[in-house]
Amino acid sequence: MDFREQVVKEDNTYILLLGDLINNNTRSSAGSPYEDNVRPREQKKIMAEMLAPLRDKIIGIVSGNHERRSLKDADDDPTYDIACKLDLEDVYRENAAFIHLEIGSRKSKEKEWSGTTYNIGMTHGSGGGALTGSSVNRNERFAYSFENLDVMITAHTHKGSVTKPGKYVFNATYGRMLFKPYVCVSVCSWLSYGGYGLQKMLMPASNATKDGGQVLRFSGDRHNKYIKTEW
Repeated sequence: MDFREQVVKEDNTYILLLGDLINNNTRSSAGSPYEDNVRPREQKKIMAEMLAPLRDKIIGIVSGNHERRSLKDADDDPTYDIACKLDLEDVYRENAAFIHLEIGSRKSKEKEWSGTTYNIGMTHGSGGGALTGSSVNRNERFAYSFENLDVMITAHTHKGSVTKPGKYVFNATYGRMLFKPYVCVSVCSWLSYGGYGLQKMLMPASNATKDGGQVLRFSGDRHNKYIKTEW
């Protein structure tokens, strides 16, 4: 089944877009615009058409460094243009987005809610590093900066990874230290190896189209939170 068809078919399944939706080579970028088979304006159009069936499933969008090439040269963000085309400006953020996710429902206004909440952070990411450990360290350190964050999701490095660090937080209500786990996800690429990555001698990494992508499944109740990662 096509990835888009699967997402549309499944209930309670949503998408986060973490940037680098298009290649967007410019004269000042590392890659040459002459290497692109499709000009940037057409890349935006094609991406918007590809994402149109998923429009109601997209709950967060951030820009990537490939789109920032145009932002730097001409104050134009192709990611924002794509979001506008999909009428999703409200879920677009230039640098980072934070999502408050509620799971569960009330059968009536009088009954207490039996669900739980999750706080998700997302940003494209930055920095390089030849080894996966460098991106893992950067992601965990960045996520540590935000209190009560349950998940931090990044991209950029093309090195897919999932780690589950944690920290202790003082809870004044109970008068004790409580352990606060969180999940850091670095998403893998949807591109095949070659081109710029091969030219720069970067290591090949897992490919979402071959490995089935990465999925986070949230469940729980008032007292427990469960985050299952599938990859």
